[in-house]
Amino acid sequence: MDATFTAEQEEIRRTLRELLLKRCGPEEVRTAVRSEDGYDPALWETLAQQLGLPGLALPEAYGGVGCSVTELALASEELGRSLAPSPLLATAVLGAPLLLALGSEDQRAALLPRISSGELTAALAVPGASLTTALGLTGDNRGDWAGGGRAGGVQARQTDGGWRLYGQADQVLDGHSAGLLLVAAHTGGFARSRTLLFLVRSPLERDGSGSGGATRVRLTSLDETRSQARIQLRDVEAELLGDDESGDVAGVLAGVGDSAAAVLAAEAVGAADRVLERTVEYVKQREQFGRAIGSFQAVKHRLADLYVQVQAARSAAYYAAWATGAGEERVGGLALAQALEALRITSSEAVQLHGGIGFTWEHEAHLYFKRAAGDELLFGPVHRLREHAADAARLFGGGEVAV
Repeated sequence: MDATFTAEQEEIRRTLRELLLKRCGPEEVRTAVRSEDGYDPALWETLAQQLGLPGLALPEAYGGVGCSVTELALASEELGRSLAPSPLLATAVLGAPLLLALGSEDQRAALLPRISSGELTAALAVPGASLTTALGLTGDNRGDWAGGGRAGGVQARQTDGGWRLYGQADQVLDGHSAGLLLVAAHTGGFARSRTLLFLVRSPLERDGSGSGGATRVRLTSLDETRSQARIQLRDVEAELLGDDESGDVAGVLAGVGDSAAAVLAAEAVGAADRVLERTVEYVKQREQFGRAIGSFQAVKHRLADLYVQVQAARSAAYYAAWATGAGEERVGGLALAQALEALRITSSEAVQLHGGIGFTWEHEAHLYFKRAAGDELLFGPVHRLREHAADAARLFGGGEVAV
């Protein structure tokens, strides 16, 4: 692994940071999350058309830039610093790789160029609260996590005219505004039970009934910068992603989950680094007993511990981004666990060290604290990420340790 970033990678970071400093401050974030889309469409258009972020890790043949997971992770780190709400995670990190890996050539040619340009956004709809299981981060994703329609999952039924879906998916990231849904559904019954992915292209109404019996409702979430929706499907027309023999769906989901975890780890590191910077700035200015509180030895020790934790998480996130791009498996989950822990501790300490102002809605510290708590609820908890990684490596199974 070469730990030195290339000139192109440094340019991605610099350009994106300058743009976000100008157009995505705390007030802009608050305004964006309260809009109908949950993000600033003008900023998303700039990120897509001028910087090419949605297609950063997609092949040039589909309008992408042709970079790797590393570049996508670096971009996400900058977005994490400002907590910029955008459909990048749902579209480019989760949706597009699944289309690329499992979709037919016609599906890829029709959809990926539109995703690369930012014209089309996508969302992965997984039944219940099974996102991390589906992605193979906290459990084996070869089980029956997709469920059946009456069991709170999504059921797929093949008809003469194609496929029909019935069921419900909760906690769908950016599901209320996405133009394309990738739905994980159970099919085959007892004889040939399996989970497949389907495309729902029909336009859906927001907060109401949509075409073909589909509805989606934006949920009130702890972290407003990470929009979530509930998708209800009642005999909805769908298109199979790829074909019945298109490949190992569970294996592809796990691979996408590993790279997504590396990107999420970098994003969490960006958030932790920024909230630590803001805290250091504050303790240098805040005076008590006639001197800055940052000069007190106890405060210095606390900040030093936070710095070490953030830097360790950054190292793990960078390695995971490089390793997943190089084909190494099962590294993203551990990096994500370390990054989520660093963000939780750093944001908690930031609230404490900011004193009275840190507990108010007016200050931005609470946004980082809620991002930390929300991400652990969505992608954690930390101990389950580590437990699954340990089980996969057979650390405590009494057998030979996997290398």
